[in-house]
Amino acid sequence: QVQLVESGGGLVQAGGPLRHSCAASGFTFSTYAMGWLRHAPGKERELVAGISSSGHTCYAASVKGRFTISRDNGKNTLYLQMNSLEPEDTAVYYCARLSSLNADCGNYLDDNWGQGIQVTVSS
Repeated sequence: QVQLVESGGGLVQAGGPLRHSCAASGFTFSTYAMGWLRHAPGKERELVAGISSSGHTCYAASVKGRFTISRDNGKNTLYLQMNSLEPEDTAVYYCARLSSLNADCGNYLDDNWGQGIQVTVSS
C-alpha cells in the first residue's frame, strides 16, 4: 500500500531554516507528481509546493522564493527546504501524492498523505 513518511519539522525562530523529507513506498514514485500541503488552525489546507514527475516545480505565492521542493527518484524521497521562515508558516505540513497538478499549483488532486509534521515558527 502507499506509504508516505515525513521527517523534519520542529520549532524554529523566525528567519531560520527547516528541511523536511518524505520517504515514499508502495508505488512507482518517479511517475507521480508530489507536493507539500499545510494546514494551519483556522485556515484552509493549501498546497505550498508541487513537483511534477518530470521535475517542474510550482509554489504558492506566500512561499515563493523562500521554499524549495525537490525529489530524488533514486531514493523515492521528496524534500522541502524552507528558508526565511515566518510565524505565518506555522502549520502541520503533509507530504502528498498528487494524481494531477497544473503548472502553477492552482489546481491539483491529492490522493495519499503522510501523517503530517508540526512546524512552529516563533517570532
